[in-house]
Amino acid sequence: MQMNEQRVLDRLNEMIKIDSVSFHEAPMTDYLEKYFTDLGYEVYRDKAGQACGCGEAGNLIIHIGGNMPGEPVCLNAHQDTVEPGWGIKTVYENGVLKSDGNTILAADDKSGIAMMMELLDVMKENNQDHRDLWFLFTICEENGMLGAKNLDLSKLPVKNICALDGAGALGGMSTSGAGKDALEITFHGKTAHGGIEPEKGINAIAVCAAAISKIKFGRLAPDTTSNIGQITGGGATNIVTDKVTFTCEVRSHSQKGIDDEVNHIIDVCKKTAEEWGATCEVAIDHFCPPMKPDPESFMVKAMVKAYELNGIEVRYFVSGGSGDNNIFSGMGLNCSGISTGMNAVHTTEEYLLMDDFKKAFDVMYTILTDPRVEA
Repeated sequence: MQMNEQRVLDRLNEMIKIDSVSFHEAPMTDYLEKYFTDLGYEVYRDKAGQACGCGEAGNLIIHIGGNMPGEPVCLNAHQDTVEPGWGIKTVYENGVLKSDGNTILAADDKSGIAMMMELLDVMKENNQDHRDLWFLFTICEENGMLGAKNLDLSKLPVKNICALDGAGALGGMSTSGAGKDALEITFHGKTAHGGIEPEKGINAIAVCAAAISKIKFGRLAPDTTSNIGQITGGGATNIVTDKVTFTCEVRSHSQKGIDDEVNHIIDVCKKTAEEWGATCEVAIDHFCPPMKPDPESFMVKAMVKAYELNGIEVRYFVSGGSGDNNIFSGMGLNCSGISTGMNAVHTTEEYLLMDDFKKAFDVMYTILTDPRVEA
C-alpha cells in the first residue's frame, strides 16, 4: 500500500522541531497525547516520568481496535533523543533526510513514531481491515530504558511487541540481544601525609590498581564482554588517597555469563581490599536482561513472513546493544524489531533513507493487514 511521502516528511519535520532530549521529553509526550486524542482515541498517559526524573513526561498507550482475526500486536517507538539534540534543523536532498551537521537528526526514534502514524493514516484512508493494535511510546529509552522499566504492563494486554527503532539495512533479525550489569566499585583506604608518614595511610588508588590488574576486561568469551568506564578519586600528591571509585560493565547473551563475571569482579575487589587493609563497597545496576526472541513466536514468524512477502532477504545477527525490547522480553513479551532506514545514529552525521523507510512501512503494513503472516 502506498504511503504519502510528503505527509511523512512534513510530520517528521514537525516532530524533529520538538526538542525531546532524554529527561526533557514532556513536550513530545504532550504532542503525541494531543495528536491521538484529537483523532478520537483514548490515550493512557502514565507517571513514569515522575519515577525516573523526566518530570511530566510519560509512556503513552493507545488502543486501536481491529476487525481482522489473528494475534494482536503492539508497535513501540521511544520519544526521547540523545545529545546534541536541541534546535535541530533538517536538510532533505535526493531522498535523504539529515540535519545541518550541528546536531543529531532525531530519526532515532522519531522515524519510528512517524511510521506508526502513517500506518494508521493509510489503513483508515483505505478502510483497511487490520489486526487489533496498540501503540506504545516510551520515554527515556536512551538513558537506561527507564520508561520501559516503569511501564505498568497491566495496561498493555498484548504479548507481541515490535520496536520500530532499528538502524541500518532492512531485513535484519536479531537472534540474541546482550544483557548488561553496570557496577560502581569504591575502595576506602586511609589518608595520611604522603611525604611525612605515608606508611600510616592506605592508598586507595594503589588498592584499586591492584584489583584491576587481576581482572581481565574486553572480550571474555564469544558472547560475553566487559569494560571499564571511569576511574575517579585522589587529590594532591602529598596526600595518601583514601577513596577511589571505578565503574565497569559486563554484557552477555546469557544471564549466567553476566552473573559469573560480576561475581568474579566483586570477589577480586573485596579480596584485594582485604589484603591491603582497605574496604570495598559495590553498587550493581541490573541494567537489562539478555533477550533471545523465540523463533516459534508469532512476532518473529510474522516478521520473517512479511519480509519474504515483500521480497526482502532476512539476515540473522547477534546484537551487543540493548533497548526497550530487552526490558519487554524480560517481562515475558514476544519481541521483534525493524529498521526504519536510519543510519549513523547518535552522531551529527545521522541520516534517514526514505526508500528504506518506505520498504519498512510496507513490511509493517503487511504484518498489520495481511492474513498470510498468520500462517
